[in-house]
Amino acid sequence: MQASYTGLDGKRYNAPHTFDNRTDARGWLSIQQAALTQGEWSPVEAARSAGRSKARTDSLGEFAQEWLRTRVNRHGEGLRPRTRVEYERLLSGALSPLTGERLAMITPEAVRAWYSSQMEGGNKTQTARAYGLLKSILATAVQDGRIVTNPCMIRGAQNASTGKKVEPPTSAELQKILDTITPRYKAAVLLAAWAATRFGELTELRRKDIKIVKSGRDVDAIVVDVARAVTHTTGVGFTVGPTKSAAGVRSIALPPHIHADILVHLRDNVGDFPDSLLFPASDGSTHLAESTFVKHWYPARAAAKRSDMPFHALRHYGATRFAQTGATLKEIQERLGHSTVSAAMRYQHSAGRDIELAKRMSALAEM
Repeated sequence: MQASYTGLDGKRYNAPHTFDNRTDARGWLSIQQAALTQGEWSPVEAARSAGRSKARTDSLGEFAQEWLRTRVNRHGEGLRPRTRVEYERLLSGALSPLTGERLAMITPEAVRAWYSSQMEGGNKTQTARAYGLLKSILATAVQDGRIVTNPCMIRGAQNASTGKKVEPPTSAELQKILDTITPRYKAAVLLAAWAATRFGELTELRRKDIKIVKSGRDVDAIVVDVARAVTHTTGVGFTVGPTKSAAGVRSIALPPHIHADILVHLRDNVGDFPDSLLFPASDGSTHLAESTFVKHWYPARAAAKRSDMPFHALRHYGATRFAQTGATLKEIQERLGHSTVSAAMRYQHSAGRDIELAKRMSALAEM
């Protein structure tokens, strides 16, 4: 037999369990009534009691779907499409042995057994991501009163990795890639290497994002304004949104030795229309898919005998070269768009200093 009552907040609260007879149900209701009349009733505790009851029947998979629907970041924004797809992939993949379990039955021992099994499979990075997701979901379950404590207690599990280090290209390898890559993508490689842009930032760049600073006929500086990024999600398509973090919105001065190549690309492949993409798909108007770009990237890196190198390694190259100019840690963080500095520090950015450091980068290109 079930029992429920209306709290002082006007909401309906169910008993945490069913009763064998009407007398027991009425006894429980009498206790709740006494708490209400004596001012000892708490909506928080009542919700926790109801949540613990729900945890007896709700599975991790059911609660995870509710979590995906309601999850927001610190800015109050819901999950981005690509993030949601990645979480669903982990739930249907690495976390599938646990999704059918009731929340109340997921113990620290069960989590450790699952984690050990996944690590034995050799997927260290994916296991770390899956563990981090599981920990976040169950932390919400604790807040909602579905479970008392979070069973994810494995120290360092969220930070496990394969230990593989991304090796940026040498100057000679980068030059070979530039000599080999399909000409219309040469500027893309240059921007990734010398401005350290992420692929999603690079492929959303438009003509209006390129500022050319002149004195007379001479080009003093070319500055790239990164303000957006594009992601591609299977079943959703391309989504233009904010950069990876607030720190990702930034202005990047290009080193002078690549000015000529960028200007040629703008003239021959982009034109003057402000919203024209710098690196569109073959139709000239839609975004360039990574799956399309790699058809040009793979042969170029193979020519440089670096078939192991992901495109993201060019960002590492740019970061390393910029650091070698003598840039401060704060300047490096600002140029790369890392979120490890506060938003206030980003506004202290000096365009003049960035241009000066960019000029030093050209000298390194000749080394």
